[in-house]
Amino acid sequence: MTVTSELRPDGIRVVTMNAPPVNALTVQGWFDVAAALDEASADMNTKVVVLRAEGKGFNAGVDIKEMQNTTGFDALLGANKGCFAAFKAVYECSVPVVAAVNGFCVGGGVGLVGNADVVVASEDAYFGVPEVNQGALGAATHMARLVPQHMMRTLYFTARTIPAKDLVQFGSVLEVVPRDQLDDAAFQVAGEIAAKNTKVIRAAKEALNGIDPIDVNKSYRWEQGFTFELNLMGVSDELRDDFAGTSKAGGAQ
Repeated sequence: MTVTSELRPDGIRVVTMNAPPVNALTVQGWFDVAAALDEASADMNTKVVVLRAEGKGFNAGVDIKEMQNTTGFDALLGANKGCFAAFKAVYECSVPVVAAVNGFCVGGGVGLVGNADVVVASEDAYFGVPEVNQGALGAATHMARLVPQHMMRTLYFTARTIPAKDLVQFGSVLEVVPRDQLDDAAFQVAGEIAAKNTKVIRAAKEALNGIDPIDVNKSYRWEQGFTFELNLMGVSDELRDDFAGTSKAGGAQ
């Protein structure tokens, strides 16, 4: 399965993404992430969620090859709706979400992590939003929760990445640890949360969301509107074809 969910006896629910080779999620994969987080919200035995991944990296965003090998805009619409559902489910999860980030966390991965409540990372972890390279926009909303505004703009316009260790100074990453200690670090902070009264923690999560200065759901949908405009112009297919080695822009699908 691409996404699995396991509730431990201590109330920590472990949601794991595993979509080789690079955890670029299909449309269904994004909806599966959303479903796992929604399940956590509804289950009063779940006290905290650890969102993690198997493989070389945490998440490489959407599966562009799926998009370019699908006729018309069905995959594009599905990916946009799936990402929106997954990011929203992380943010609105009734319990705190601890993201354990290894390796690359780009595009949609930043959407997940930016909406999480606590972030721990391995020493090889890095973050980026290379959307402009594929003729899309999105996840600036979430990168802005990880870095200051001017840094976010620089990363966005250049498609550069930033190592996890540099995010510690901004307070968005709690700590950076060796790769083989990542799960332990995530479970350590998750365990501290799980030890609290669950009703109080759930109330605290709702309260903190309520005082956020930015509505992340509306902000992300605003970004997605420009993605649709770029697709109607045709530029997005051309750039995705270059990446995926397809010829959808030329009508060969």
